[in-house]
Amino acid sequence: MAFEVPPLPYDYGALEPHVDEATMRVHHDKHHQAYVDNANKALEGTGHEDSSVEQVLAALDTFPDDKQAAIRNNAGGHANHSFFWQIMGPDGGGEPSGALADAIADTFGGLDALKDAVNDAGVKRFGSGWTWLVHDGTGLAVYSTVNQDSPLLTDDVPILGIDVWEHSYYLQYQNRRPDYLAAWWNVVDWDAVGANYERALATET
Repeated sequence: MAFEVPPLPYDYGALEPHVDEATMRVHHDKHHQAYVDNANKALEGTGHEDSSVEQVLAALDTFPDDKQAAIRNNAGGHANHSFFWQIMGPDGGGEPSGALADAIADTFGGLDALKDAVNDAGVKRFGSGWTWLVHDGTGLAVYSTVNQDSPLLTDDVPILGIDVWEHSYYLQYQNRRPDYLAAWWNVVDWDAVGANYERALATET
């Protein structure tokens, strides 16, 4: 089945005032849809028209050279945005709990230090990209990726990711990316992020 944009699990305005309704409408309905449309077009005739986005990204090196960039960018954009919508919510913010909270404390020294690391990676990402908390097979790590590159490309498991493309914040924050990143933590759904971590632990070998 061809890729489709998943519906938002909340209303467009549910993340106000931290993420504005106008941005959510354009981001979800226009930008994500464009990634889906372009990915589906790039996959035509490859035999992967019905593959999952995870399968497509895992097989990226097997595609013809003239298709790899389009698939990397657009299937990556689909994977990243599908993930992004799920880790935000109108009752977000606060602090993580359980195994994730313990791992954050052990790895970073606490939530504030994690936020600083994620925000710093996002601020320093030149141009467009994402800032991530991932499980790299040995533990938690923070890094940023360029454009729509996904942690799935390096077999890392995304736990939390923040879109730092201008389309994710410019209508509300203009060029103030640090302000957007600081505000974003008010909409993070720690239950969803914690579930991502639990799934990552379950796949450890």
